[in-house]
Amino acid sequence: MSDTTQTGAESTGLGKVDKPLFAITGGFILLFCAWALFDLEGLSAMVDTGFNWSAKYFGLYWQLLLLATFLIGLVLCVLPGGRAVLGNLEKPEFTSFQWGSMIMCTLLAGGGVFWAAGEPIAHYLWTPPLFGDLSGDETARANAALAQAYLHWGFLAWAILGALTTVMLMHYHYDKGLPLAPRTLLYPVFKDKAINGPIGLIADASCIIAVVAGTVGPIGFLGLQMSYGLNALFGIPDTLATQAVMILGLAGIYTVSAISGLNKGIQLLSKFNVILAFALMAFMLVFGPTSSILAGFTGGMGTYLTNFFDMAMFRGDSGLFGEPGWLGWWTVFFWGWFLGYGPLMAIFIAKISRGRSIRSIIILLAIVAPIITNFWFTIIGGSGIALEQANPGVISGPFEGFNLPAGLLAITQAMPMGFVLSLLFLVLTMIFVATTSDSMSFVIAASMSDENPSTALRAFWGIAMAVMALILIGTGGGGVGKLQSFIVVTAVPVSLVLLPSLWDALRITLALGRK
Repeated sequence: MSDTTQTGAESTGLGKVDKPLFAITGGFILLFCAWALFDLEGLSAMVDTGFNWSAKYFGLYWQLLLLATFLIGLVLCVLPGGRAVLGNLEKPEFTSFQWGSMIMCTLLAGGGVFWAAGEPIAHYLWTPPLFGDLSGDETARANAALAQAYLHWGFLAWAILGALTTVMLMHYHYDKGLPLAPRTLLYPVFKDKAINGPIGLIADASCIIAVVAGTVGPIGFLGLQMSYGLNALFGIPDTLATQAVMILGLAGIYTVSAISGLNKGIQLLSKFNVILAFALMAFMLVFGPTSSILAGFTGGMGTYLTNFFDMAMFRGDSGLFGEPGWLGWWTVFFWGWFLGYGPLMAIFIAKISRGRSIRSIIILLAIVAPIITNFWFTIIGGSGIALEQANPGVISGPFEGFNLPAGLLAITQAMPMGFVLSLLFLVLTMIFVATTSDSMSFVIAASMSDENPSTALRAFWGIAMAVMALILIGTGGGGVGKLQSFIVVTAVPVSLVLLPSLWDALRITLALGRK
């Protein structure tokens, strides 16, 4: 960001940094960790209150926001302006595979392995309320379970990561010279006040804090999950020391990747990640319950598409502002998590999508990536359901108490070459989280500095998130759990930052179509 578009930016040991923004976001990390260490019970009460309030009063708005974002994105694809190429480049910087890999590794990273194993089996054991009692129909139960997982990780979840906001940011930044920062998403409403004033500072800080919460949570849980997996596979003690080693190892990988930049570490790590994921997916498809996987995907997609609007707008007994119940702990939780990533993910996508058309960005993000994700969930979660149907208790037993890592290992160990497969899935999980952590370290630094933030600033945010995760798991895992719930609270201001994209991305696309 230039001095003319970002107030408060000064040169420091971390390079040119927006000092007020750095102070607010860094102060949040210190405050949350200190509170968790000295009064976890008080922090838990505060987070639980905030979670319930956010889910109760913003849940319906989030459901409408995600649905509208997806549908408007589809409209942009068919408009003449959808052919417009963004970023002032005639040829894209990255190949289609490199570009797709970096995008695919973002949303999946937060939970695309453990949640892919755990969510379908959870919905199979406890059918989502929309579908009623399906206890007498095993196929319908399986299809409903997969469909619910598809909703949470499919079209709507992916669309909110940049189907509209990427169009806005690329237009305003590359064509108009505005900063590549969350505050620019408010420019249609507040004009210069959004760029040079407290409104922009609040917007940037809220979005960075949401991403820090959304990324530190998976980092901390990765330490807990890897430690559990190593104990199950090798007998290594599942202790805080093992968890700390896993987190520090992860931090080393993603910090080096973030320092090396988009063209080197981040791109290479994402590429390796996708290749390994596709190899494991192919192995499980061939050597796993192939017919059940394929039947589950077609049946689950059929249920998902048939009930798409009912699932997207399901309120149950919540009404407009009732107690969220099941909805709060599932759909609203996921929407809050993905909303929190929205603005900074759009910045990341804008950085790597120069030379791409509006249509190609939206098709990859809101259609292709979700379908691949849904198939990934079917390969892992659908296999778990098939194994549970064939031998009741083989997955549900280890999964009892919503033990996500145990659920994954129960599935992989039931496959041929189970030990090797389980080990490779742990490696994949670590790299998945690293790919999100490196890209988010980069864009956090860029949001408070410029397009090419200093090495020290990138490293600071990478290390800071790992230290925060270490401190929180030092509370016994409760701190990390509360941070996950806190994601929903941080999504409240972020969802307001995303609101102008509903009309402004359409306006921009229409204007480009008239040129």
